[in-house]
Amino acid sequence: MDPELNRYILLNEKKGLIPGYPKSMVDILGNNIAAVYGPTHKYIRNNLLSLVGTPLVKNLLPKLDEYMRILLSDWDCKTIDIQDKTMEVSLIFTFFDRINHDIKSNVSEMAFLVQFKQIAEAEWSSIYDRFKTEFDKLYVGTISLPIYLPGTNYHHGFKARINVTKILAELMERRRASAATCDDMLEHLLRDVDTSTTYKLNDVEIIDQIVTILYSGYETVSTTSMMAVKYLHDHPEALQQLREENFAIRNRKKAEEPLDWDDLKSMKFTRSVVYETLRLATVINGVLRKTTDDITLNGFVIPKGWRIYVYTREINYDPILYPEPFKFNPWRWLDGKLESHNYFLVFGGGTRLCPGKELGVAKVSTFLHYFVTTYRWEEVGGEEIVKFPRVEAPNGYHINVKKI
Repeated sequence: MDPELNRYILLNEKKGLIPGYPKSMVDILGNNIAAVYGPTHKYIRNNLLSLVGTPLVKNLLPKLDEYMRILLSDWDCKTIDIQDKTMEVSLIFTFFDRINHDIKSNVSEMAFLVQFKQIAEAEWSSIYDRFKTEFDKLYVGTISLPIYLPGTNYHHGFKARINVTKILAELMERRRASAATCDDMLEHLLRDVDTSTTYKLNDVEIIDQIVTILYSGYETVSTTSMMAVKYLHDHPEALQQLREENFAIRNRKKAEEPLDWDDLKSMKFTRSVVYETLRLATVINGVLRKTTDDITLNGFVIPKGWRIYVYTREINYDPILYPEPFKFNPWRWLDGKLESHNYFLVFGGGTRLCPGKELGVAKVSTFLHYFVTTYRWEEVGGEEIVKFPRVEAPNGYHINVKKI
């Protein structure tokens, strides 16, 4: 829980502090970016950055803007479960090419479908239902006890990973045999080479990348969006300033003109709201590291093979770093100093900084932009929001929405 020690652990992977995630997660997710280290991590990170890094965010903004308008277009005079609706925000495309306006599934499934289409645009309709069924079991298995007995979630998840791998391997084989080319993520993964190293992902690594991208970000973006709505409801002065900033952007644009990168960069207070929400409503409590040899930390010898839980959540409530730490105060971020201080670890640190950081911030910021400039809302009330061990509204977070 010590900020300096946590930072040291995160930045010193080469000194024998490698990822040490639970068996269930490693077994089922495979060589995902969080679990690998050394050259493999470098290759996978570079590849992920090409898929979800800042340059791609700039190109995706017009389509992200279009999707947010569609998502928010029919909320007027309705009671909305914002926890359910923001699940859709979290799963918005990776390579968003177009939206099928005729999808008639529930919110979170529709969002997953949109993202899956961006992986396999040409073939999605023939494999989606089978894939989604298996992926749901895979997801539950990663957060279960690793007890490999028939009927357990881990057993179901392990078998589901085998089936997911089989589906994707068959898809890749068909794609390679076809003379046609597609503008989707799978095509990018199959054709692209890291020009700095001439490294090309093998089939196992490509499948791991697809699983990781579908798995990652689901809860972080959706929960941050929900909690931002909650904090803004409870702090009308912050809501007012957020509205003023975003109305100023809308007033200098034509009615249907989408947000661009310059608009996003100008959203200083919006970004501050996102960061303060992430700080207070900590979605990821910490990360696990494993020692490769005996190591001395703060005078204590940690034996080889032991795991260290880097509890970054506690840093977010450090009164030295954040005066009045339990107060929602987005203004504390406006000068930019907190975002760059050594102990700001919400997105990880060093080579483990989240590759999708800017995409995640862009999703929440664009959602807030259209939400606060289009609607007013009031809580239905009487619903609990739990912040530990994970942030969630067990019975949903319902609001009554009306157009401004």
